[in-house]
Amino acid sequence: MSTKQNQHKTSGYLSVKQPVSVFPIVYFDNRNYINQNQMKKITIIAVLLLGIFGARFCHAQSDPGMPKLVKQDGVTQLYVDQKPFLMLSGELNNSSSSSMEYMKPIWKQAAALNFNTLVTPLSWELVEPKEGDFDFTLVDSLITNARQNNLHLVFLWLASWKNGTSSYMPLWVKENYKKYTRIKIQQGYTQEVLSTLAEANWQADSKAFAALMKHIRKFDGNNHTVLMMQVENEVGVLGDSRDRSDIANAAFNAPVPKELITYLLKNKDSLLPDGIKKYWEANGFKTTGNWEDIFGKSKYCDELFMAWNYAGYVNKVATAGKKEYSIPMYTNCWLDPIDNPKPGDFPSGCPEARLMDVWLSRQTGIDILAPDLYASEFDYRCKLYTRLGNPLFIPEMNSSDDGARNIFVAIGKYNAIGVSPFGIDHIKDAEKSGFSKSYAILNQLAPQILEKQLKKQVLGFVLDEKNPIVTYEMNGYKLEISLDELFGHKSTLGYGLVMADGDNKFTGAGSGFRVRFFPLEKNSKAIIGVSNIDEGTIKNGIWVPGRRLNGDEDDQGRAWRFGFWQTAIEKCTVYKYE
Repeated sequence: MSTKQNQHKTSGYLSVKQPVSVFPIVYFDNRNYINQNQMKKITIIAVLLLGIFGARFCHAQSDPGMPKLVKQDGVTQLYVDQKPFLMLSGELNNSSSSSMEYMKPIWKQAAALNFNTLVTPLSWELVEPKEGDFDFTLVDSLITNARQNNLHLVFLWLASWKNGTSSYMPLWVKENYKKYTRIKIQQGYTQEVLSTLAEANWQADSKAFAALMKHIRKFDGNNHTVLMMQVENEVGVLGDSRDRSDIANAAFNAPVPKELITYLLKNKDSLLPDGIKKYWEANGFKTTGNWEDIFGKSKYCDELFMAWNYAGYVNKVATAGKKEYSIPMYTNCWLDPIDNPKPGDFPSGCPEARLMDVWLSRQTGIDILAPDLYASEFDYRCKLYTRLGNPLFIPEMNSSDDGARNIFVAIGKYNAIGVSPFGIDHIKDAEKSGFSKSYAILNQLAPQILEKQLKKQVLGFVLDEKNPIVTYEMNGYKLEISLDELFGHKSTLGYGLVMADGDNKFTGAGSGFRVRFFPLEKNSKAIIGVSNIDEGTIKNGIWVPGRRLNGDEDDQGRAWRFGFWQTAIEKCTVYKYE
């Protein structure tokens, strides 16, 4: 997000307005004398007013330790208890957290996977089973158990939509289909999916979400167990490129909202070239007319229309929640196929990377547009979702060893505030899994990673036979990072990260790669040698060295090696000679 966009009233970023004083002003002079009884009455009134209007706001919005997003030096980080925090999390299957009995072994599973955060659903139907009758028993149990197991939580608010459908809304909403309007797609077919354009829909969702956030503030506001909220899940129209109900058709054929046109004109030079700007420019940058007049007649015009309406709805819900407890909030995206994206085959209107401008133009409650990144183009998708200042959080990704490698790219290259494999309750042999090993390493290095992110002194990477080498300038040297090779044996996969750690010193972690060092100066005759390498661990923030690596382990002083047979942390010192 841009700096200007971060300054809205309900933002989760570190910027809050001070509340206006509610105390009456009392003047003491010869003309306006207040006796003792009057003063008591005034004092009582002031205290009551403070209790009603001040206490909740001051606690919810001004608590210095409350989770928040802090942007500095171009990098956004999650702060908890006034310290940067790296979320090493995992997401449960959709229904796991609906039963505390079912959850009993999952807390141990999270520990075996070295999580510090659990991402877990909360469904509207369980929170508000009857209209206006809220039940937070499950919420409290999840928070309490998380604390007991030294875990933080991110809650997924599965309400109006989940995977493009509306299966998590309560029965009283499902049954009252005349009030809570559904969408229509081709041939007039009605889907069991709430319309974005019906006021009753977003008002009911917003009311429930606000009640939830008010309760979380009361129950957890002093503990900060809950770090963030996901608002809805993978929104969008499936089976068609847009909603074709009467109310949607009327909006589609009406003039494009002035708010969007104003945003486009104000940000014309910075609009994403592969997004709304492409269709706007193709139609002559028009500023008046309906959606097809301005963006052309195509499925992508339909997609822009749906993005505008989904963004408005989701931000209304998020804003209602933030008024009660202003912690960071995000919404996630079911990614389109890059080679042949057809809106409707994936949820049309979802916050795809090319639709970020549309979503940002309505951003009043949502802080992060988050990709569910199962796609093979991992590095490329991370890059797309860090445009326009959008912080990177990956709430869903593969729980395989591929995912366990890719997290180093997300965190070390794109400064992700957190990552989260999906379906963690079904990971077999958790302690031996790739995520357990990667998270064990990252938990030790997290404070240093967060420090080096701000200084642009960390690089994460994944290497394979198609991409066997990367180069990077760091700490006064050119680093050549490649698949490890020795005595004819070559790694086929390598992954990890490298950080500067003082003059001529580096810290690294990972497996299956090697690092060679070269001078930055052109025509330099200097040769960079490896002075020493120590493997080790970090315990309670203190480096505990293990073996001093030499000989074959550093290719006779020519390279800093990470063998493919283990995932390790190592420190390296280099020197120059001619």
